[in-house]
Amino acid sequence: MLAVKPNCLPINGQLQGALPCATTCIVTRTASTALSVGLRSSCHTFGRACCRSQRNQLRQGAYQLWSTVCQQQAQVVVTREAGKNGKLKSALQKQAISVLELPLVETAPGPDRDQLANELRKAAFDWVVITSPEAANVFLQGWRDAGNPQVRIAVVGQGTGQIIEAHQEPLLHIEYTPPKANAVSLSAGLPHIEGGSQRVLYPSSAKAGSDLQTGLMQRDFEVIRLNTYDTRPVSQVEHSKLKQACEASVVAFASPSAVKAWQQLTKHQDVGSIAIACIGSTTAIAAQKQGFRHVYFPEQPGIDGFVVSITDALKGSPGRVLTA
Repeated sequence: MLAVKPNCLPINGQLQGALPCATTCIVTRTASTALSVGLRSSCHTFGRACCRSQRNQLRQGAYQLWSTVCQQQAQVVVTREAGKNGKLKSALQKQAISVLELPLVETAPGPDRDQLANELRKAAFDWVVITSPEAANVFLQGWRDAGNPQVRIAVVGQGTGQIIEAHQEPLLHIEYTPPKANAVSLSAGLPHIEGGSQRVLYPSSAKAGSDLQTGLMQRDFEVIRLNTYDTRPVSQVEHSKLKQACEASVVAFASPSAVKAWQQLTKHQDVGSIAIACIGSTTAIAAQKQGFRHVYFPEQPGIDGFVVSITDALKGSPGRVLTA
């Protein structure tokens, strides 16, 4: 393996500021040989270039060569739906971690999506419980379609709550977040409202388990679950990107659906040979059930904790890790 930090290129025996980039890229021996040959060729030609414009063109060519190699040798694969990997990619790249984006899942309307606004208009619920960022986005749309009714909101964790808070709706207030970001903790701690209806509206993924509603019903809540969205594997993945992804050090998952999609695409890969970083414990448990043996996850779901788990996985740190 070779670590390449392209802040500069050796030109005529001296270091010249040719590549203004602070990223360190870890490349294989084969890739490093190609990179070295390409850079030596660029440097030789650079020394013979007689004008500034020619040298600038050569600098750009060398940068593109480095960029291509680094893209092929990404350290981390991010797998969220297309358009939703931006914050995670940015946070990782700030730490000089090379990233390959490989969306594995996409969302689609669930069978109960059209019922959400009608149920919210009834305003007959003590709580609306929201358990994922996507559920938060779907809820916000349904809430606006219902005419912005007064509701009491509980969220499973800070990451989900941030989606709602980011919209700065003055009528929406998060009134309960459990100490641990999972369905068991949420169902065990959701307060009963004195004199209330004891009814809970649960806009959910069609693939979500039943732990939350079962736990709430055991505490005498009436749960109205609406499967407002579904998560499914993407219809196609570029073969070249998938090949690059299989060579990465860490794969990052933000949902159990993404874990399953990865397994379907990489059936012949040794699951013990790669580290997995998950956004939270639910996804981590799903990864372990699929046979992954080195699974990292934060105590509280969210981008900050996700990044820490990814860096821990890259380092092989003991951190929060599930081991079979």
